[in-house]
Amino acid sequence: MKMLCHGIDISNNDVSCSDSLIQNVEKSLYKIKEAGASQALLSNITGDDIVITAVIEDDDLVEIVNKSIFDVFKDNALGFDDLNGVGLKREDAGEGISYVELELNPDFYPDAVVISFDTYCGEYFVENVAKSAVQAASNMDDVYNVESSITDGIKHIPGVGYVSNQTDDPVIVANVTDVEQVGVVAGAMIGAILGNKNTYLVKRHTPINVIPGSVIFSATAIMNGNLIDLAEYFSFRSQILSK
Repeated sequence: MKMLCHGIDISNNDVSCSDSLIQNVEKSLYKIKEAGASQALLSNITGDDIVITAVIEDDDLVEIVNKSIFDVFKDNALGFDDLNGVGLKREDAGEGISYVELELNPDFYPDAVVISFDTYCGEYFVENVAKSAVQAASNMDDVYNVESSITDGIKHIPGVGYVSNQTDDPVIVANVTDVEQVGVVAGAMIGAILGNKNTYLVKRHTPINVIPGSVIFSATAIMNGNLIDLAEYFSFRSQILSK
């Protein structure tokens, strides 16, 4: 049982995703379920990046479901740089899809926290930001597994191709086996990220309206197949109470 996350920029600008692009991708998610996924969600929209997250119960479906996700991107793309960065051979790998393949605990619901980044001249430090969130979630109670899309070299995406370590805008996924601990895990990851310089939590589908040298991120909880944008919840919980 696995969760497959694909982050990509298929927008036609550098700061946001149009409503029509989002609507078209959402209308195409059924094709991923037809390929064998039990869940297919547009989990994150962060600046000009989107993340499709799918759950498969049969590991033999990794290649065909990955290919269906790639096809959804290709069929709806307005910008093609990241798609063209996926090489069919290792030597052709470039800046492409941010890919996470996460083993899930088959004894529990596939609940998870998915974090997606977008950078505006913050590429040089976003990797360390993402690593801090992975470290925060690692070894926490009720975190079965946590992975990021960061790679030191060439990454193979089964059924799709190869991408290089030039791929920025990381994706992080943590599988949480106790639904009441989702907030605890997400809080630890978000707190670790916000401890880094020039890094901002945003609501899902927010443009990257920041000065250059900055990073934004969205945080989504997937619980029983439902999406919850955690930005509003954590912004409310972070209010300073008056005397």
